Amino acid sequence: MMSGGYTSIDNQKVSGSVPAVSDPGRIPVQFTDSGLQTFPPSGVQGKISGGAQPPRDADDSFSRPVGGSPRGSEESQGSGWLHKFTVAAYKPYFDVDTSDVLDRLKESLYPFRGTFTEKTATNPDLYGPFWICTTLIFVAASIGTFVTYIAHKLRDKEWNYDINLITWSAGVFYGYVTLVPLVLFVILKYFSAPSGLVQLFCLYGYSLFIFIPAMCLSVVPLEIFRWIIAGVAGFMSATFVALNLKAHITSAGESWFLIVASIFILQLALSVVLKLYLFTVSV
Repeated sequence: MMSGGYTSIDNQKVSGSVPAVSDPGRIPVQFTDSGLQTFPPSGVQGKISGGAQPPRDADDSFSRPVGGSPRGSEESQGSGWLHKFTVAAYKPYFDVDTSDVLDRLKESLYPFRGTFTEKTATNPDLYGPFWICTTLIFVAASIGTFVTYIAHKLRDKEWNYDINLITWSAGVFYGYVTLVPLVLFVILKYFSAPSGLVQLFCLYGYSLFIFIPAMCLSVVPLEIFRWIIAGVAGFMSATFVALNLKAHITSAGESWFLIVASIFILQLALSVVLKLYLFTVSV
């Protein structure tokens, strides 16, 4: 209908385009399908980065290649030691997948091979050591609590939960896997046989994995059996660390045997401490 110089279209369905009006004074308008782009892209970078990538205007500080631009190199040089306190500085040490971690866990169960250091020389990780220590804390606290609970119930004694088991376990495992490699790093550097600090963290972290099944077996209420389990676990862990460092420490001269022996004894002492504190029950 024509009314007052205006054209109205009644009950007309629009699908994809508007039909052109016959008025020669008007310009027909046609809607076309706009090009849609699938987001996010499906590319994957690295082993631990997800399938989605940030848009171009997002912060790409984690994915920007090192030294990819003069500005990036200037920023990294300008930040200096402050760069060590950023997440990006430690990202490469967590760039491992499940197969890498499983292979290293299996390697720690065969201490006489002595090939762990060689296999992890190009890609030592902190992911495995962190979760091994974290698992040990909760396993030690839970198993230790269960052992004391069973011992009290068998003798009809009153039992009280000891919250100090968690804090004590956290201090022992996190402290051991941090301080001992730091001290060893300084000693090796003094004897002109330096080793990578992250490599030492990785080695000592995986050396503690054997204590997880050992603690689980310690629920058996036989004192002699618990001592055997603690001794075997300590011996395997100490042998794993000593043999993997032996080839490297021999370059320290005549003192290499003393260093290896100290490493072995210290690892054995850890197993004795765990046995005495967690699995020695007095009712």
